[in-house]
Amino acid sequence: MGTYTLSATIARPYAEVVDATREALTEQGFGILTEIDLAATMKAKVDVDLPPQVILGACRPPLAYEAIQVDPSIAAVLPCNVVVRALDDATTLVEAFDPDAMMGLSDSGALDSVAADAKQRLSAALAALSAPPEEN
Repeated sequence: MGTYTLSATIARPYAEVVDATREALTEQGFGILTEIDLAATMKAKVDVDLPPQVILGACRPPLAYEAIQVDPSIAAVLPCNVVVRALDDATTLVEAFDPDAMMGLSDSGALDSVAADAKQRLSAALAALSAPPEEN
């Protein structure tokens, strides 16, 4: 795992964690703009087998708009990619691009508050995924 990601290892099966990740991101105000089934794409394009994994393109429009107003080129790293990857049948890794890493891409200190807000929200989503499931 790189220093450019926030991550959580979840002791739950992949399909369940994909749904939970979507919900956790929604609760933090993110919408899912794109979804790429990376395993299926790699199988179709280069005939290799990867563990089940999906890339979710998460965006919180007010934050994206604020960032673009400060530095229009920051759009090149939007939306924020969140990867959900099966480690085995009962364990799933969720990784999100760390907004702090975005700060090295722009000279503008005005992006600091945008990155801090995005990081807090992504961290909260990962924390929610790591919490024990509630009993019904």
